[in-house]
Amino acid sequence: MTKATKIMLKPGCANPQSAVEIDKIYLVWANNEGYFYDKEVVHDFVQKGNIVHVDIGPHYPKLIDAISSRGEKYVRSEPNDTPHDNLLRLPRV
Repeated sequence: MTKATKIMLKPGCANPQSAVEIDKIYLVWANNEGYFYDKEVVHDFVQKGNIVHVDIGPHYPKLIDAISSRGEKYVRSEPNDTPHDNLLRLPRV
């Protein structure tokens, strides 16, 4: 299972209100190797049908691809009972 485990915000963004403000996402692969990827790369990966889970239990929501009103590619987590996107709850670097 591929998991998103941490995020890096856009420069100058200290208090994000939306997943659009994420710059890079750290993905950990099944072999436990991990790397930071630009959110646009993760968007394309998910859009092609690959599954990435946010590393927040117990539900481990999936990432879904999205495009902002400005045409910016990004990903967000599946909606659930939390008021904020689960990606924004991951540790920040």
